[in-house]
Amino acid sequence: MGKIYILMGKSASGKDTIYAKLREAHSELLPVVTYTTRPIRQGEEDGREYHFVSEETMLALEEAGKILEKRVYHTKKGDWYYFTAEDGSVDPAGRSSYLMISTLEGYVKIRDFYGAGQVVPLYITLDPAIRRERAYARERKEKNPCMEEVDRRFEADEKDFSEENLRKAGITEHFENLDLEETLAAVEQRIFDVESKE
Repeated sequence: MGKIYILMGKSASGKDTIYAKLREAHSELLPVVTYTTRPIRQGEEDGREYHFVSEETMLALEEAGKILEKRVYHTKKGDWYYFTAEDGSVDPAGRSSYLMISTLEGYVKIRDFYGAGQVVPLYITLDPAIRRERAYARERKEKNPCMEEVDRRFEADEKDFSEENLRKAGITEHFENLDLEETLAAVEQRIFDVESKE
């Protein structure tokens, strides 16, 4: 199997944009789309950002032993689940490399499942003030905006991506997203460096 590159970062750090640009430029990196029970947002497409599923579908996958990692967020709009499923999108016997977005907790569980040598973290960071402005602007575009939910996500991110948790997960490299093109180039170089050693 090739590598699984996992983009992660706090809310509104730009990881979704970087993921989309990497997918456009590097068709050789096959997408691994994770799942969520949260409602689809304006501009999203099922099967692109996430597979948007019901809790019933999630429970059926769980009963079948197909869920690699799962987490729940107790949001202002109810409980939302996010998870990664073993749905055939990754071929452990193949030579292809993969690209996906996950959380720090998700990265650790996926790394432990496939092996540390197969999974490469790509941690995107950005100044909190810029992230908050972006998050509020994005939320205002929603049909029923909820700024309290943005604030909740920011508080949760501080715990989820604490320095202690990053250290425990072995995350030492950060890509600060001050300039999208520069950040994208740095991420591409990291992927190239890993792939060239294969």
